[in-house]
Amino acid sequence: MIRILANDGMDKSAAEQLIKLGYDVDLSKYEGDALIDKIKNIEVLIVRSATKVRKDLIDEAVKGGTLKLIIRAGVGIDNIDHIYAKEQGIDVQNTPKSSSLAVAELAIGHMFSLARFIGISNHTIRNNEWNKKEYTGTEITGKTLGIVGFGRIGREIGKRAIGLGMNVQYYDLFGPFEVEDAYKWSTFEELIKTSDFITLHVPKGKDDSAVIGAKEMEMMKDGVYLINTSRGGVIDEDALVEYLDKGKLAGVALDVFDVEPLKNEKIMKHPRISLTPHVGASTKEAQKRIGEETIQVIENFKF
Repeated sequence: MIRILANDGMDKSAAEQLIKLGYDVDLSKYEGDALIDKIKNIEVLIVRSATKVRKDLIDEAVKGGTLKLIIRAGVGIDNIDHIYAKEQGIDVQNTPKSSSLAVAELAIGHMFSLARFIGISNHTIRNNEWNKKEYTGTEITGKTLGIVGFGRIGREIGKRAIGLGMNVQYYDLFGPFEVEDAYKWSTFEELIKTSDFITLHVPKGKDDSAVIGAKEMEMMKDGVYLINTSRGGVIDEDALVEYLDKGKLAGVALDVFDVEPLKNEKIMKHPRISLTPHVGASTKEAQKRIGEETIQVIENFKF
């Protein structure tokens, strides 16, 4: 029997379906030595973003000789040393189609929260603060949205932004693409300089560096809004606070952070940062799709 460990949990119906298909599914959470012991005796490891599958853990799996497949139940695989795993004969796959809609909707939601002070006013009004004059917002219609990373998520955001009456430009390392005329291809620098809103959907840069740092923020329009629902570390958090305090950035929305759970109090307490706790894919629909796509990966894999 193929043994599966879903170390960060998985959709209940998907787990039940795998059991019906004859798999042994463990939904327990293992850490440290317990995870090292467990990984030596399974064929499939399923993780989300919490479990980091680094070289040392992969080496332990190799000692057991049973692990054949690691699945990232989500889009990115940067929490897995995937190149090293494949060198050791362990395949690494993800579920890239499942969470695109959920992440796109969250990014759009954050744009509204920033533009109309929805998050902060919800907090202050409960403290008996009636800050009507302070919360004069800006309309999204007619503004330019810059999408950095025009993959599945970026394109879903683009569709919704067009529907909202925004002008959409995009940059992607693999572009420009053959897309509708409504989307304008821009260089990274041009996008940074001319966008009113910028949303990021990319991994970290070379050498694990931030894609947006002080240099890029300096080039941006005064009063720009910045949204990151991709990966922690894509934006330099220290520079972010500095340029918010300078007034260069009008507002920032973050769903992902350098350290999770969030520890940075400057980020946590800043009144012009809209925060969510890494919930981009956390919808009932997305979790169901992730579970279904995970099953497909397992069933199609040749053990």
